[in-house]
Amino acid sequence: MTERELKALVSLLDDEDDQIVNQIVDKIRSLGKEIIPFLENEWETNFNPSVQRRIEELIHDLQYELLKDRIKEWYESKDQDLLTGLWLVATYQYPDLELEKIRQELEQIYYDAWLEFKPDLYPYDQVKILNSVLFNKLKFGANTKNFHSPGNSMINVVLETHKGNPITLCIIYMLVAQKLKMPVYGVNLPNLFIVTYKEEKNQFYINAFNKGLIFTRQDIENYIHELRLTPQPTFFEPCSNLEIIRRVFRNLIMSFDKMGEHAKAEEVKELLLIIADGADLGV
Repeated sequence: MTERELKALVSLLDDEDDQIVNQIVDKIRSLGKEIIPFLENEWETNFNPSVQRRIEELIHDLQYELLKDRIKEWYESKDQDLLTGLWLVATYQYPDLELEKIRQELEQIYYDAWLEFKPDLYPYDQVKILNSVLFNKLKFGANTKNFHSPGNSMINVVLETHKGNPITLCIIYMLVAQKLKMPVYGVNLPNLFIVTYKEEKNQFYINAFNKGLIFTRQDIENYIHELRLTPQPTFFEPCSNLEIIRRVFRNLIMSFDKMGEHAKAEEVKELLLIIADGADLGV
């Protein structure tokens, strides 16, 4: 279809007959994600509010379908790269976000930590150095003022504001630590996400939401007891990248619901279903 034909098609979005408009919308949507740049340009140059609104809806629908395809591709990939998964979550709200930009920002944090890091130190001392860089020098911390903000689940927002929720702060901590060759992994606790430093004969836990507080297995057992839950092996051991991304999605759904953005919450539920097992369906 030529550009002139596309422009003519878009101009018909102003028709007063809803049936005609729906047919035009279906036709444009059938052209697929390749038409998104054209629609974005049309949105910028069209000054008819009703046409702009319909173009916005079309762009969102096409970007949403593209995101579904990308999440499915990530789910079926061999390594299920954690940073790529986080980027996909963020592109729901920021569809033009570039993965490379996120990589570069994390690389800078790693470089700041690497300058002060000494590989031959004892594990606790390594953790203290990383804590100092992340929480004292770079001022990463808990977003307690806006705990339920959807931005807390968006890696780009957390990297920009240096404020996040337990899981995004732990992910940044973990990604930087692993690049420093530290055996640090995510752990799924009820109502809290933490990381563990785990070697063959040495394991302890770190709460990035509380400025890198170090604690023990007994502390977790006490926490589980206070919640009146039965201890599970998963409360003490590393979880997979897939489990982490599932939890990020669940947090985002809860955030949108808390903010009253229920339509967005329902859309994110659909995204979660792509990578969910039975346990993830109840958010």
